[in-house]
Amino acid sequence: MSRETSSEQVRHAWNSGLLVGPKPPLKPKDIWAIRAQLRHQNRIRDLALFNLAIDSKLRGCDLVHLRVADVVLAGSVRPRASVVQSKTGRPVVFELTEASRESVQGWLRVRPQRKGDWLFPSRSRSGQSMTTRQYARLLDDWLDLAGLDHTLFGTHSLRRTKVALIYKRTGNLRACQLLLGHTKLETTVRYLGVELDDALELSEQVDL
Repeated sequence: MSRETSSEQVRHAWNSGLLVGPKPPLKPKDIWAIRAQLRHQNRIRDLALFNLAIDSKLRGCDLVHLRVADVVLAGSVRPRASVVQSKTGRPVVFELTEASRESVQGWLRVRPQRKGDWLFPSRSRSGQSMTTRQYARLLDDWLDLAGLDHTLFGTHSLRRTKVALIYKRTGNLRACQLLLGHTKLETTVRYLGVELDDALELSEQVDL
């Protein structure tokens, strides 16, 4: 066996030992646990970011690039907002529930004034927004605070959480597609992990 072959055999994959593939959505009890911990520790920015991530269903890259003007009108947080997705170039509309509006308003009262008008500005890079990597690290921290295994979840878990609940309660894939901003329904089917058993369960609920 050559030295080159031996070296290749001991080389490990970057994701060795890690959970790869689609990450599951959070459960309602997980959301409540994270919110409780963030409130207890008075992490005002993090609570606003977490609530907005759940409500907006945005990809991480779009979430961290939100500007104040995207969610605020005449000094008040909008009940609905619209942004253009960076991946598709298509607009997507999302709601801000009362909990999200209150937490964002609370963050705006203490948010440092920085260049660029980013809703979540970087603390280390002047004029820049928070990065997706920083967002992912924050999520790991939130999950740890709530006693959850952060290796099981990712930022897409937050994007997936609310639509997974909507689909479970209504079975309305078209609504989920619109909320996620997907161009094809097939993408939503794969994203939510819809299986034949799901379809049969919905069908069984219809009694003619």
